[in-house]
Amino acid sequence: MPALHDFATWEPLLTLLRAEHADRPAAGTGHLAGTVSSTGWSLPLDHRSVQPHRRQAVARAAAPVQRALAEAGLREAMFAADVSPDGRTVLHVFGDSPAVESGSGLPSPGTLVLVEGAVAEPWRRLPSPAPGATPAPSADPALLERTLRERLPDAVGATEEEIAAAEERLGVALPEELKALYRVTRVSPAGPGGSGDWEADFAEIQAAGSAVGCELSSLDGLFVADAATRPCPWQYAATKAAATPPDAAVQALVGSPGWIAFGGNGGDTFAVDLTPGPRGHLGQVILIDHEQSIGAELYGESLTELVLSRFSNEAPVGHHERLPPVAARVGDHHELDDLASAAHPDLEVVRIFRRSGAPLGLAPVAGLPRVRTLTAHPGTLADPLEVTGLPALEYLGLGPDEWRVLLDAGAVPSGLSAAGVEVRGDEHPLAVVAVANDLLALRDRPPIPHTTVEGHLGPAPRPRAPHA
Repeated sequence: MPALHDFATWEPLLTLLRAEHADRPAAGTGHLAGTVSSTGWSLPLDHRSVQPHRRQAVARAAAPVQRALAEAGLREAMFAADVSPDGRTVLHVFGDSPAVESGSGLPSPGTLVLVEGAVAEPWRRLPSPAPGATPAPSADPALLERTLRERLPDAVGATEEEIAAAEERLGVALPEELKALYRVTRVSPAGPGGSGDWEADFAEIQAAGSAVGCELSSLDGLFVADAATRPCPWQYAATKAAATPPDAAVQALVGSPGWIAFGGNGGDTFAVDLTPGPRGHLGQVILIDHEQSIGAELYGESLTELVLSRFSNEAPVGHHERLPPVAARVGDHHELDDLASAAHPDLEVVRIFRRSGAPLGLAPVAGLPRVRTLTAHPGTLADPLEVTGLPALEYLGLGPDEWRVLLDAGAVPSGLSAAGVEVRGDEHPLAVVAVANDLLALRDRPPIPHTTVEGHLGPAPRPRAPHA
């Protein structure tokens, strides 16, 4: 990748950034850092960069780097530059590692995946058995079929063979109500895979949606809304937590092998639920919110109820018994001031943010059996070695100094699946990447590549005159 590692490729961008910081050199840190991708950039620019002429100047300066990325077949490159007052520059270019989920840019390189293919616990969680669950009293496949035939007299339904093929493809037996629906209308997709008559297929989709109350999928479009259909980066997935109250109608899950998605509303997904909560019904209709990572909302106790009552806008609501929170946020401007207030046996996630008080000890949560995630802003832990008292940790996010304490002591928890290097924002990327690579090396994971390039930007520009 000679172009990407050629100082001339970066010189226009570094020159622009140095001029940007002429009156406040990189916020006092002595270095400039950012990310350039094939479609944009994350750079230390002030508010003036949103002005059109400024954006054009940045685009011109970043263009050589973007061309070099294209030539190298890369999506993005992180960089850090140490610029001396006389213009001497040491540029550090960091590449991608398959063991790192891209983050928001330097100085944080992203989430380190220490176990290949690992996902956070909520994405591994399976539904609890519901052996006593039964269909709701309102579920009536025969009534549902009659009602839909009245509303869709010209619809073409699926054959029993087509329904059986869908069940084999999904690996699950469809509930009788869903079979009744598709016996009335199989819903040909508009466009590829449809009947060939696009207008007729689109009219059929509209009619079916009006009759049922949502944008109905074709029989071939049915899918199992399991956890894999709701991906989430480790950085965020590790901090997600949810518990199912004993009176809940819907289980608090990322997805389930018993959530059979059959429609949508332009963003969210409708599914029949074959793995209901303790107070739910087999085959109830749930709405999976595309803006949420965990859980679903009860929308109707049955497909029959949905179709028959949709015009009166009557939809049952779920029960929500209050449980102790399984995720705790500690710090200034957050819910809690201390860890003792958060401690209980079902606690799963602890996040410690900036706080004005003394650093915290982890004794109040030590030994809790379900704490799987701990993140702590740099400087907020009294003793980083106390993390060894959390036996179930699978994700740990600490500052570079705290990680260095664990690394030097050989005390990095062996059960971690992923890790994050928490930063204040003023750390030098070299130090952060060094910690990241040491953590990756513990698990024989591919390191973050690092290339050093030296060059000269010429004399520093004069600081800008202050605005009147």
